[in-house]
Order: sequence, then C-alpha cells, then structure tokens
Amino acid sequence: MFTTRPELVGTFGMVASTHWLASAAAMAVLEDGGNAFDGAVAAGFVLQVVEPHLNGPGGEVPIIFAPAGGNPRVLNGQGVAPAGATIEHYAGLGLDLVPGSGLLAATVPGAWDGWLTLLRDHGTKTLREVLDKAIGYARDGFPLVERAVHTISLVQDLFRDHWPTSAAQWMPGGVLPAPGGRFRNTKLADTWEWLLAAGEAAGSDREAQIEAARRAWSQGFVAAQVDEFVRTEFRDDSGRDHAGVLTGVDMAGWEASYEDALIVDFDEWSLVKAGAWTQGPVLAQQLRLLEGYDLSYVDGKPTAETIHLAVEAAKLAFADREAWYGDVSDVPLETLVSRAYADERRKLISDTASPELRPGSPNGREPLLPQRVLRGASAGPLDATGAIGEPTVERTGAMRGDTVHVDVVDRWGNMVSATPSGGWLQSSPTIPSLGFCLGSRAQMFWLDKGLPNSLAPGKRPRITLSPSMALRNGEAALAFGTPGGDQQDQWQLGFWLAHRAGMNLQEAIDSPMWHSNAFPSSFYPRAWTPGELVVESRAGVDVLAALRARGHQVVDAGEWTLGRMSAVARDSADGLLRAGANARGAQGYAAGR
Repeated sequence: MFTTRPELVGTFGMVASTHWLASAAAMAVLEDGGNAFDGAVAAGFVLQVVEPHLNGPGGEVPIIFAPAGGNPRVLNGQGVAPAGATIEHYAGLGLDLVPGSGLLAATVPGAWDGWLTLLRDHGTKTLREVLDKAIGYARDGFPLVERAVHTISLVQDLFRDHWPTSAAQWMPGGVLPAPGGRFRNTKLADTWEWLLAAGEAAGSDREAQIEAARRAWSQGFVAAQVDEFVRTEFRDDSGRDHAGVLTGVDMAGWEASYEDALIVDFDEWSLVKAGAWTQGPVLAQQLRLLEGYDLSYVDGKPTAETIHLAVEAAKLAFADREAWYGDVSDVPLETLVSRAYADERRKLISDTASPELRPGSPNGREPLLPQRVLRGASAGPLDATGAIGEPTVERTGAMRGDTVHVDVVDRWGNMVSATPSGGWLQSSPTIPSLGFCLGSRAQMFWLDKGLPNSLAPGKRPRITLSPSMALRNGEAALAFGTPGGDQQDQWQLGFWLAHRAGMNLQEAIDSPMWHSNAFPSSFYPRAWTPGELVVESRAGVDVLAALRARGHQVVDAGEWTLGRMSAVARDSADGLLRAGANARGAQGYAAGR
C-alpha cells in the first residue's frame, strides 16, 4: 500500500508534529536525556516561532498526557474570559457576535503557563534548556513557510491601514517577506530572554526558576505591556475599531490547571479526551454511534457507505456539541457518550443524507440553541480581505491557516498529545514591545444568555482544540491529533477508523479524508452549510458519485488537502515505538529512532 513516508519504528523515542523544526527540536531534547514532557515543551515553543500564522505565545494549549505506567490527565492551558467580558458590554457596542479578530476576542493567554506547568511537574530539564532552540530561531532566523507568507498577504492592507505594529513586524520595510526566506522575530527573543533572566534570578533550583518565570509573565513585564496595549482601539472584523477588555489583573488571577480526562471504552481500546469545554467528546460520540456498523476500507480507501455513516454520525454529535457543550457544570456528558443514548440517536441515521441540525435530549432535557442558529444557516466563503480569526479550510478544502499539533512518546513510556493554537499573527495586532499578539478564542462564545457556551467572565470558551490519546488494555498506546478547527474530530475519526481497519499510522494518516460543514462553525461569522460534504478526490469518482446519490452536497477537495494529522504509538508488549506525520501541506514530519 502506497504511503507518502514510511511509518517510523524504533525503541528510543518518537516525535510527530506539524513542522519539521519542532519535531527535530523535541528529538534533540530526547537525545540529551530529556523525557517526552521536556520534548513536547521544546517543540511547543519552536512552533510558536516557525508557524506564527497558526499559533503564538499569546495563544492557548490543551494537553493530554500520561506518565509511564500512570493514568492519563488533562492539562488546561486555555485562559478564561476577562472580568470585563460581559454580554452587556459587547451588546452595548452594538455587537451580536464576539468579533473573530482584534482585541475584544482576547481571553487570558494560556500557552506560557500551560507549557511551564507541564515542564515543572513532569519534565526534567530547565526552562532555558527547552526554550533555547525557540529563542535561537527567533533571534537568528528561520525559513518562513509559504503558507505564512500567503496569510500575511491576505491581511497586508489591514496591517498597513489599521495595524501598523503588525506591518512593522511581519512586513519589514513595507514589503511581504519572501517564501522560504530567513525571517527573524528579535523582539520575541528579547521577551523570552527577559523571562529567563527573571526565572534564573530565583536561584539554581529548576522548579524555583520555572515558578519565577511564570510570575514574571502573569504579574510582571508581559502582563504590564498587555494591559497598556489593549487600551488602544484597533480595527476588528466587525468593521469598526475597538479596545480590548483584558487586563493585567486578569492575567495575574489565572493559572493553568489539571483535571480528569474523559475516558470512553471501546472493547480493548479506550479513547481519552478533554471535557466538554472542548469539542473533544464529539469523537467519542461519533464512535459510539458507529458501533455495530461495517466500516469498510478497500485498498486503503473508505467506501461510500463508510463515509456516509461517519458523516451522519458527525452531524448528530456536533449538533449535541452546539446544544450541550460548554464550560459549565451541568453538561450531561456521561449520558452523551453512553451506549444507551447512542442507541436512541442511531435511529436517526438513514440511507440518505440529513439536512437538519438535530441535537438530542439527554436525560429528557430539551436542547438549547443560539438564536442565530435557530434563524437558519448561512453559507459562503469568508471574506479574506480583512482581519481573520481561524479560517481553517475553505469550502474547497484549501487551507488558509489553523493551528498546530505535537505528539511525543519516550523510551520510558511517557506520552503527550498537545494542540497549541491562538495568537495568530493575522487575527490580532502585534504588541510591539513583546513581539507577539493576543489570541482571539473568545469568538467562540455566544452572546445569547442562558446557553452552555454563553460569554461570562472567568469562563473558558468551548474550544475546537482537541488532542487525543488512546489506551490499549489500560495502558497509553497512541497519541494523535490534527489542526483544523471544527474538522479536527472529523479527521481524527477518519484516522481512527483507518487505523482500526488494519492500517499502520502512516497509512491511516495518508488515507483519504472527509468532513461535513453541516453544523455551525465555531468561528466568526459562524457560517454553516446544511448537507455539504467535503471529500478528498482520492476516495474515487465512484465513491463521490455514490455520496451524491445519497443526497450529500459533495465538494471535491482535491487529492491531498484535508487534515494535518500526526501520531505516535507504543506497544507495551515489546516496547516498540512508532510515529507518522502528514505530508499534506509539506510541513509535518515525524522523527525518532
């Protein structure tokens, strides 16, 4: 069976990520005696430098990890809505949606504290040892990928006319950088060096240094610069100028935290996801709905029946996401992932495509949907001429930017799956004294009152970021994930089904992907297209025709367009480690030995 790269197999350590430099950085840390947690942190910081259109220091990171021989846990590196982020404040500005860009969309930056918390509690290296490679790329330069340059080109007029600090950072001399050319972000390198100096001033103890660097971020220079910058009004994609509401007090009052993972059993395998403050549980819901079906692959390609059933299951699961998920205590999650609930919902799946958004009624409760959704769907491509939030894929499947992912497993059996995101260069003006911009994750909140995902101070938005892990016979055996916004848990479903059908990691990653756009987007302006199904053409002309015959509005995405999956695995029986990474986009690579 053809694969774009071989599945890597070894015994020492494996890394897979969305950029070759991040994978190489993590592998270098493993070679230097570090563990999977050290490697993941090193990769995470390098990704902030080399994929700045996909993540940055002002963003966030949810992490699923499992210490060798231990239980998987979730590390929450998603910051909360600021104290001033009330529905009344946004309504008073004449807004019915949180803008997808600019300063009003900022939550408390969570990535720095998330990565440092993982390093402090589970790593072995000092902060300087895991940050030095990212600092080196920021100061000395790195090859700026073509997609980053394309992203800057989309917003160059916005930068020139409204975000001069971004123009100065990303268009030196007023011109676009050259694709593949050497690019520097010396101000970011300065910021990190300042944080390191603050940490190392605490003495020689590793943990004391990390704690001091955490405080220096949330209570020191970084928080002070953020507080000052957000008071200035900047253009956002509402078409008007607004100041932000994030303050240094908000940053000082938040820190990353641990929580139990959602673990859902499927025979010898168990899927591990974060809770319903992410969209992660929809993967478990889809798999529950698909239990009992013959989900066939022929010559490494899904049949039309497999894609149809998967898409109809996705529609039901994502409808439940819209009605029930959020950072609230009363999400009926146990019921949503139960076999009894899936048995009832499965009755809605027929041989033809459904155009309806059909959330269920777990425990007899009536679903709640935003008024914008109840009024009907909106469709059409997003306007790419202004500020953009996270337009993960166009309707054709073309990538316009999204997020990043990294998986690491070491020789001891430690395993990490992380999906950093936010702080995209194109979605918020650059803070010139820091060299990075804030995130825009608050766009995922609704401004309707009384919904699980309604905006409220101190609350996490219901994010699309969705790292994954799987246990086999109770031991961590697989870490995987992909960028892609609302598509993340659909592409991960395709990977899971292909892998369970007998394909190795690389074969499953290379297998043709698909996704549905038949439910509301999590990103401004919350568009959706009932019935629309995007499929890679390698699935076959006959498969696409059969899907159209079932009533799907099929969009041919081209041969290699959907997903940026990566994965690592460990077989507890023989200790062999494996890895695979996505060739789509020509950036992702696995490394290991």
